[in-house]
Amino acid sequence: MVNFDKYLNQDDMAKTLSSMMPLGTQAPDFNLLDVISNEKKSIEEVKGGEGLVVMFICAHCPYVIHIQEEIAFIAERYIHRGIEFVAICSNDVESHPEDAPDKLREQGEEQEFDFPYLYDETQEVAKAYQAVCTPDFYLFNKELKCVYRGRFDAATPDNDEPVNGDELKDAMESLLEGEPVFEDQKPSMGCSIKWK
Repeated sequence: MVNFDKYLNQDDMAKTLSSMMPLGTQAPDFNLLDVISNEKKSIEEVKGGEGLVVMFICAHCPYVIHIQEEIAFIAERYIHRGIEFVAICSNDVESHPEDAPDKLREQGEEQEFDFPYLYDETQEVAKAYQAVCTPDFYLFNKELKCVYRGRFDAATPDNDEPVNGDELKDAMESLLEGEPVFEDQKPSMGCSIKWK
């Protein structure tokens, strides 16, 4: 289990690496408010026939902003192939009001997110997923077992790597083809989740 204490005082520190949930972990359930539809959503309601991508993002993080347009593009392509997407924001909105539900809804509408965007007010879901940064990506198979966790691709605001989601796409392609997902999975890097 992740020791969250070491992350609690890193509220403004960028370049936090994801904790890398063990492969094979069963996806924890949730029942959270979708800021787009204003309805609560559980994992059973959002999972796809072939798999589910769970991503922890937010509205203000430069690492998320750098890739959010490509996230929307890739999600649209793979949703049609049976892999659903769901975004979750777990940041403390008292310290970071730019991540409040109305701001998340604006982000989702501007980026034309074609998936639920959930607000994890208690932060319990982030802890259950061992999420510690934004963005943080998880791919689960149709049995909701973790087959990939880590980064979207090698791109960050600090480098010239292309934003193409190739590492997540490679994992999804393997899943759709019934092949084992590659094991050389690299952690995501971004801003720390803003803990209460």
